[in-house]
Amino acid sequence: MFADPALSLPVIFAGLMGLSILAYVVLDGFDLGVGILFPFAGNDERDRMVAAIGPFWDANETWLVLAIGLLLVAFPAAHGMILTALYLPVAVMLVGLILRGVAFEFRAKVAPPHKAMWNAAFFAGSLMTALSQGFMLGLYIMGLVWTPFTVGFALLTAVCLAAGYAFIGATWLIIKTEGALQKKAVRWARSGLYGVLAGLGAVSVASPLVSPRIFDKWFTLPDMLFLAPLPLLAVALVAMIHISLRHLPDSRDRFAYVPFVAATVLFAVCFAGLAFSFYPYVVPEKLTIYAAASAPESLAIILVGTVFVLPVIIGYTVLSYFIFRGKAGELRYD
Repeated sequence: MFADPALSLPVIFAGLMGLSILAYVVLDGFDLGVGILFPFAGNDERDRMVAAIGPFWDANETWLVLAIGLLLVAFPAAHGMILTALYLPVAVMLVGLILRGVAFEFRAKVAPPHKAMWNAAFFAGSLMTALSQGFMLGLYIMGLVWTPFTVGFALLTAVCLAAGYAFIGATWLIIKTEGALQKKAVRWARSGLYGVLAGLGAVSVASPLVSPRIFDKWFTLPDMLFLAPLPLLAVALVAMIHISLRHLPDSRDRFAYVPFVAATVLFAVCFAGLAFSFYPYVVPEKLTIYAAASAPESLAIILVGTVFVLPVIIGYTVLSYFIFRGKAGELRYD
């Protein structure tokens, strides 16, 4: 396959797009989750929560821009079909992202009596973004078809993804905070884990039922044996998260990172299963990555640019997390 650019380049770009989506879900997922948890925290705790995501949240959204950009330039036919079908939830997501970004800045600059309004706006923007992304995921799994049943399933995945973001946001706060807020974060993570399990169950059941092709991939031999480690690993990771949360917070803050790391791996495992289910389709049951791909010559040129851009994005992401490691301090705007 790799001797033929018409076959290898679409696979490479599909992998890059998948990597970007996964990075976005994990990285921007936790700071969206922190925003969703705002109503459950006190005023002083909200400032500490913002300090925990402040150095990262803007850069985290770079991965969404990269994923959409790769979809546009590498799979233009799929870009048109997907965004046409998802026009409404995409518009809601953009409004949520704008509201969230404005609220993040204004809450620090307004007079104290008006701060509560912008805290509410930050929560609303985070929740709108999470719900719209979950709705898009559900409708994508359903084949981008709008019917009462598919919309109902999309609403379910919307709520579950928002709960999943709140969960991973809570696990991030366990790492970055201490004291009473860290104890609250542990309780939030314990509650959010049920939402994650509900979402995983819904997607796992719906995907093979919607598509006979996906059903055959997962439940026929020998593929079934090769894929068995994925659900087994997911179960093991859920058990690890549950056990670690039962022993947190720790007086010496040991293993505070375990729930977040395990949640990240769990998201990656589930994403790998979803990607395997839909491959080689980029638009479910309608358009493959090979049919939707740009000309090999165009993809080759784009790949050269990606080779330079992607390491820069990864590099400054790693650098920012390294520089701002440790517990979140007092929120300051010097």
